[in-house]
Amino acid sequence: MASFSSVSASSSSSSSTTPSFTLPTKTSPGTGSVSFPRARESRKCGARMATVRALAVDTTISPRVSALRPSKTMAITDQATALRQAGVPVIGLAAGEPDFDTPTVIAEAGMNAIRDGATRYTPNAGTLELRKAICKKLQEENGLSYTPDQVLVSNGAKQCITQAVLAVCSPGDEVLIPAPYWVSYPEMARLAGATPVILPTSISDNYLLRPESLASVINENSRILILCSPSNPTGSVYPKELLEEIAAIVRKHPRLLVLSDEIYEHIIYQPAKHTSFASLPGMWERTLTINGFSKAFAMTGWRLGYLAAPKHFVSACGKIQSQYTSGASSISQKAGLAALNLGYAGGEAVSTMVKAFQERRDYLVRSFGELSGVKISEPQGAFYLFIDFSSYYGSEVEGFGTIKDSESLCMFLLEKAQVALVPGDAFGDDKGVRISYAAAMSTLETAMGKIKEAMALLRPPVAV
Repeated sequence: MASFSSVSASSSSSSSTTPSFTLPTKTSPGTGSVSFPRARESRKCGARMATVRALAVDTTISPRVSALRPSKTMAITDQATALRQAGVPVIGLAAGEPDFDTPTVIAEAGMNAIRDGATRYTPNAGTLELRKAICKKLQEENGLSYTPDQVLVSNGAKQCITQAVLAVCSPGDEVLIPAPYWVSYPEMARLAGATPVILPTSISDNYLLRPESLASVINENSRILILCSPSNPTGSVYPKELLEEIAAIVRKHPRLLVLSDEIYEHIIYQPAKHTSFASLPGMWERTLTINGFSKAFAMTGWRLGYLAAPKHFVSACGKIQSQYTSGASSISQKAGLAALNLGYAGGEAVSTMVKAFQERRDYLVRSFGELSGVKISEPQGAFYLFIDFSSYYGSEVEGFGTIKDSESLCMFLLEKAQVALVPGDAFGDDKGVRISYAAAMSTLETAMGKIKEAMALLRPPVAV
């Protein structure tokens, strides 16, 4: 029930015992003085207030919003932050945010935009100069041909994905999502009134979708297949040959579109290579390509992403954006233009960061490989490890209880090791735990030491 501010009582200089209130009613004729309600009027006032309080406010939330689950990665990151603020030295390895500063050239472009007065609204779809630069990038790096009216710049890739799903899905449609998946994909489908259909993958297949698994679930309601390569949360990279097999299946179903999330494309480790799904024969017409600046260019706070697709899809997404947020930040767009001008695949600035990510990956893969019962699929891109700890489920820990699943394991590591990780159930695979190595090597070494000490308290309950 809604709460209302009641009128506060105040003391009166009169000797009368009649209650007085701070809200005056009228001026007494001929006196110029203010009179206050008498007892009977006060009772009427009180009765009216009681009636107002008795009316219950409809607190109903939209069923689509009620069905949404909050992001567990954000919740755990917030929890770790709160613990650090309370003095607990928690190491946060939950958020997917590079620890590097935005490259200087990019930051200076943003500051110059402010100095030069580029602080006004931009066209809803983004500035023409940035969209032209994106088209050039897609042509040179991805072999994709787009015109500026086939590109929509938004406040982050996350907004692009949401708008794409809203634009093409209707209630009753199905969104096909390989698991482990990024936590937001199923919720975006639900927000559109569509049904997320989860396609499990296996660590033995490096968490890559098998074509036969896809073929087995496609029906007349299938509207979007979401592919993320390199993957969040596994770091897996789809080889071109596998994507071609998937494309051959997609080609048989005219209503099925593909949303290709390529936000991590530049964070990739040799010999793996990135292939844009839209570059495959017959896939340009039905692919919604999503990318952005947050990960590779360490620009998470700038909030800048883009969608490239056939014009009618982009126009539909643009209509949503025009009534939702309008165009992205003018300052961020100037910075994004500078990022694209760094050179092929981000030039030296990005390659330096990627080299550091690979060193961290190698260290963690080697270190976790020393733990009994742990299964690892070595990531080929992004900056995540998705580690299978399921052999430890069922272990009893004195003073803590039973490790039942990925969530209780993460709670155990937060309590005993003071390291914040994300449970795999948030990504659709309860066997695993996601670790972000977008942190300094010294931080990872400290965290690894603490994790090993904590895991020594456990013994796998089953043979491994």
